[in-house]
Amino acid sequence: MTKVKGTADKNLSNVVEDLDRNPVNSHQAQQLQQDTNDRRHKDQLNHDEPTDLFHSRS
Repeated sequence: MTKVKGTADKNLSNVVEDLDRNPVNSHQAQQLQQDTNDRRHKDQLNHDEPTDLFHSRS
């Protein structure tokens, strides 16, 4: 695939890069999937929930 710099959405370009990788065997495929899952989990942890913004002090 051709990559257009500056105009492509970063998330979409990351998906394209993930799809371009061809695992050699099932172990490598599992490792690639785990890397994706780890990134998603880390991203989810980095998002603040609205309830996290307000701390009630009693």
